[in-house]
Amino acid sequence: MEFYQLRSFVAVAEMGHLTRAAERVHVSQPALSAQIKALEEELDVRLFERTPGGMMLTRAGERLLEQAEKVLAAAEELKHVAKSLQGEIAGRLRIGTVLSPELIRLGEFFGRAMERFPLLELEFHHEISGEALEAVRDGSLDASFYFGEIPHQSMTGMALREMTYRVAAPAAWADRIRDADWDTIAALPWILTPPISSHNRLVQAMFRAHGVVPPSKLVEADQESVVASLVVSGAGISLMREKLALEREQEGEVCVWDKVRLNTTLWFVYLAERAHDPLIRALLEVLQKTWASPEPGESASRPANAKL
Repeated sequence: MEFYQLRSFVAVAEMGHLTRAAERVHVSQPALSAQIKALEEELDVRLFERTPGGMMLTRAGERLLEQAEKVLAAAEELKHVAKSLQGEIAGRLRIGTVLSPELIRLGEFFGRAMERFPLLELEFHHEISGEALEAVRDGSLDASFYFGEIPHQSMTGMALREMTYRVAAPAAWADRIRDADWDTIAALPWILTPPISSHNRLVQAMFRAHGVVPPSKLVEADQESVVASLVVSGAGISLMREKLALEREQEGEVCVWDKVRLNTTLWFVYLAERAHDPLIRALLEVLQKTWASPEPGESASRPANAKL
């Protein structure tokens, strides 16, 4: 069994089509088909069913795909360790991002990483916070920025900064919320993020901590700017990062309920079993330098793709 056969097997499984998989692994379609056939003969098991729509994994193929991916990942890690022993960190990492690039200092982080480890290849994938956490857990991301509590013992992380959230309502509701109690606030129309989002979990935990049934959503949004825009437009109430909420309040666009300030932590998370992985350690080194300086003020810009 050869590594190139396993790579071809994984490529066909992911693409579901011989032609596209052949392009991905840079071989001809007949050569790829021959590799799959040879692997099936060596393993003495059928990996795919050929259908009019393409290549479909058999039950056995599904079971063996996971093992093939682990073997390839282990081979890559072996190469990374070997290179690190030569003082050279090289490899590709898929990193999840949340909130705004300015808040997580993404540009500075990337610049420092490329300067310190020029052979690193970094892919950034903007995600909802909870989805980013699950992607790290299942291995589709190597690491991710994340805010909130880390719920899985299999994961760990580097704490980067504390963040504060406030309850913000449309400016016209100022008299309505000034002396409102928790039940009144919960009864107002709320703009909520998806249940998997850390933002949503903060809302749920906030009300439960005060013995109040969490609010029902008026509308759901997964981007910080969309939530803020809906609050400003008068649609409803929501959590907003304190700096943004106070800026909007100064501009006369929102009013802030002064009964609560919610604190949470911004993390860089990864699997605990990868704590000694040279690639992860390289990222942590860069992050430590990136966040060593005092926190700059959050950018006043309002990015359109700041997922929560």
